[in-house]
Amino acid sequence: MELISMEMMVKAMDMISPYFLHVTLFYVSLSFLYLVLGWRNGSKAGSSCPLPPGKPGWPILGESLDFLSAGRDGCPERFISDRASKYSPDLFRTSLIGENVAVFCGAPGNKFLFSGDNKYVKTWWPSSTKKALLFPETLEEFSKKDTKRMRSYLPDFLKPEALQYYVPIMDSMAKEHLAREWSSPDGKVRVFPSAKDYTFNLACRLFMNIKDAHNIRKLSTPFANITPGLASVPINVPGTPFNKAVEGGKKIRAELIDVIRKRKAEIARGEDENARDLLTRLLKESEENEMEISNKIIGLLVASHDTTSTAITVVVNYLAQYPNIYDRVYHEQMEIAKSKRKGETLTWEDIQKMKYSWNVACESMRLSPPAQGAFREAVSDFTFAGFTVPKGWKAFWTVYTTHKNPKYFPDPEKFDPSRFEGSGPAPFTFVPFGGGPRMCPGKEYARLEILAFMHNLVTTFKFEKADPNEKISYNPSPVLANGLLLRLTGH
Repeated sequence: MELISMEMMVKAMDMISPYFLHVTLFYVSLSFLYLVLGWRNGSKAGSSCPLPPGKPGWPILGESLDFLSAGRDGCPERFISDRASKYSPDLFRTSLIGENVAVFCGAPGNKFLFSGDNKYVKTWWPSSTKKALLFPETLEEFSKKDTKRMRSYLPDFLKPEALQYYVPIMDSMAKEHLAREWSSPDGKVRVFPSAKDYTFNLACRLFMNIKDAHNIRKLSTPFANITPGLASVPINVPGTPFNKAVEGGKKIRAELIDVIRKRKAEIARGEDENARDLLTRLLKESEENEMEISNKIIGLLVASHDTTSTAITVVVNYLAQYPNIYDRVYHEQMEIAKSKRKGETLTWEDIQKMKYSWNVACESMRLSPPAQGAFREAVSDFTFAGFTVPKGWKAFWTVYTTHKNPKYFPDPEKFDPSRFEGSGPAPFTFVPFGGGPRMCPGKEYARLEILAFMHNLVTTFKFEKADPNEKISYNPSPVLANGLLLRLTGH
């Protein structure tokens, strides 16, 4: 769940509904007090080092509107680069969603935060996220108490021997998905909603061994209401995004509890003893109750869904935008396809041959990262680059201090997969999966999922954008105005 906090947080200011206007007067009444007290929280850091340079912006709102505006204009890095050049290339302060935020810049900033977990900083989540997911304990406590236990199960679930087993499933499900969803009479498809269906169906199969389409819909329907409301204004009034998220959370929780109980009964009867899904492993080897297990499954569904489906979408976007790139990926994938017998699925060894295709995927995620970064909370006063970050402040690492920084990637706007050849980028500069001890444990899972989809897509279709000028905005992940509408042609 490393990279979802920013994905969920900055949507808050974009979901101001009529219900939110009822509390506007209350916020305005606090503005004068805010201005008088300033950034009182942590302002006395007890250190000779100054606070990071920057400004808090508007009362309550801080600089959230500027942050969102840069994303809507298709240039989210502008918010970061403007302030880094104005204040400090190492660290600057701002205010987002009513929180004091220290933004760490460059590879040194990434390295410091990635290695400082539980020493200088801890995971931090907005209250709306915790309430919408209905976790009985805070996500911070979930992170501290359960992350180590969860990661004791995930390595076995995600180790090479297990991943080798998943490759044929990913391949066959990608084939089925394209045959079912990409064969419209008008030869057009919207990639983003289709990719979301693919990633959710695959997660249900591999996490819980759910194959039946009806049972998947029972989970996907309420799940669709959760993510839009995770960072919305936390007003639980019918019709608001937050209310829909809470109701969706209740429904998916009930469905998951039902799935868990049925799986328990199957295990007791000795059915499907060779099942390799994560749920079966948790039920067999952990002592946790149904609620705790459902927490983990929901967390994994959220973490594996939006970011991976967004990654697939941006990869397809650049393949459609650059025919020469598509051709090289096509030739690489056809060499693999020609080596297979009819009906034979991809193998782990096939995936390892897709070197250029993965370079293309990495360059796509460099230019249009699925998530912007993640928040931490300072657990004590600490110093970095000659500045003090007070206890309680939020720390933020973001892909945009490195991904489009010419210091690390010359000519950063150019699409150039060769950047990832050889030893690739310098450490802590390419960070779509985070880094350090809390690097996304599902990185390799995501790589297989993306490459299996790319293989089946390019060996089945040629495609072009229905609208070459379809705008990309960031909210905060890259979103194409029409969901990336393509025209398809079969080979």
